[in-house]
Amino acid sequence: MEIKVLGPLMAETGGTSIVPSAGKPRQILALLSVYTNQVVPVPTLMEEIWGGDMPRSALTTLQTYILQLRRLIGKALGPDSPYGARDVLATRHGGYLLEVQPGAVDVHEYDRLVATARSEADRGDDTTAAALYRDALGMWRGPALVDVRLGPLLEIELVRLEQSRLEVLEQRIDCDLRLGRHMQLLAELTSLTARHPLHEGLHAQCMVALYRSGRQWQALDVYQNLRRGLADELGLDPSTRLQQLHHAVLAGNPSLDAATSAGRRTLDLFAA
Repeated sequence: MEIKVLGPLMAETGGTSIVPSAGKPRQILALLSVYTNQVVPVPTLMEEIWGGDMPRSALTTLQTYILQLRRLIGKALGPDSPYGARDVLATRHGGYLLEVQPGAVDVHEYDRLVATARSEADRGDDTTAAALYRDALGMWRGPALVDVRLGPLLEIELVRLEQSRLEVLEQRIDCDLRLGRHMQLLAELTSLTARHPLHEGLHAQCMVALYRSGRQWQALDVYQNLRRGLADELGLDPSTRLQQLHHAVLAGNPSLDAATSAGRRTLDLFAA
């Protein structure tokens, strides 16, 4: 079985899709897919589907949805499969478990690649880390679960994934900056700061990339744009770390010209 949630929901066995067209069974499959090889309790599934407005028939209706999923799985497996639908979508200890092989779910592979990349960055191998971060980001096919109705549990997972995606992007750019790839990053960072006008980390990276590319005045302009945005939207000033980076750009601090110690974030270059 192959399952993808980093984009539209995709789940197939032997090239045959098992994604139901109806909204609630699709929602159940999405939650089971995020937590493959783990038992998802019945109350958790019911909370995801109905929230606090649970009908009296909730348990019976849930069992009907599970039956629909098993029928799709059984059809995809075919009559010659050594496994049945109940082996794949099993009943366990008051809940249900979707059993798959390691590496079958894109989000789990994404998390594995990110963890490995962070370890490599901590070891000082930014070349390998940057490549692994790129591989992880390349697994995204669009917004996660874009075609699935989200209940409270999937909402939490979606927030985690979107935050992770942005953090991983920032970490990959940090690796590239430490590798001296500032010129290649300019177009990407210009776009990212426009899309995330209040994100200090991306603005710090853009400032450093511009400064190292001989565009000091543009680096200062990036800071001023962020400062105005924070003041207008939130009534805040840039953080102390970003202000210190701004002063370093103004002063032409030589430390801006060189890569810093392994694993250090751009925003922390001049942190006290």
